[in-house]
Amino acid sequence: MGLDNVAVQWPRTGRFYDPVAPAEFVDFADLAEQPATAAPTAALAGHIARTGTVRATAYTEVVDLLLGLKGVLYATEAAEEDEDPVIDPDGCAWIAGGLEKFVAGHTPFGDTVTFDSVAAVLRAALTDSRLSEQQLRWLDQRLDALREETDGDPQWSFPLSEFAVLAQFYRRCADRGFAVYAES
Repeated sequence: MGLDNVAVQWPRTGRFYDPVAPAEFVDFADLAEQPATAAPTAALAGHIARTGTVRATAYTEVVDLLLGLKGVLYATEAAEEDEDPVIDPDGCAWIAGGLEKFVAGHTPFGDTVTFDSVAAVLRAALTDSRLSEQQLRWLDQRLDALREETDGDPQWSFPLSEFAVLAQFYRRCADRGFAVYAES
C-alpha cells in the first residue's frame, strides 16, 4: 500500500482527525496544468489538489537523510508520544523549511535530484557549519548505511520541482494550522 500524508484539522476533535477539504489545496492544480511542469511534479501537484494528500512513500529515505532523522514522514516521534502518527503544524513548518533549503541549495546542481546530488548539497551545507567535521562524518556514515540497504547507491531520480511542491504542501499545512496524519 504505502504511506500517505493526509492534511487534517488540528487539533483533533473527538476520537478522529477530520481531513482537510481538498479545496484548501485547489491551487496546486495550477502547477499540475502548466505545460512546462515535469510529469512526476504534475502528478504530485494534481493528487494534492484532488485529495489534500501526499503519497509519501517515495520520499521517505530522501527526507530522512535531508532532515537527519528516521521516520520523519511516518511521524514516528509523535506515534510514541501521542499514540497518533501526526505531524503537528510546527513539525510541518520544520519539514517545509528543510525542504525549501534543500531546493535552494540544489539549484546549482541541476534539475534532477539523485543520490549523488543530495550528498553534494548536504556536503556543501555542512562544510561551513560549526561542527563540520563531526557532521560530515555523520553524513558519510548515513550515506554508507543507505548504500548497504540498497546494495549500492539508491536509485533516486526526482525532478527538483517535485521537492518544491512537497515543500509547498507542508508549508500550506503549517501556515493554515493543519496537521498531517501519517496513514500507512
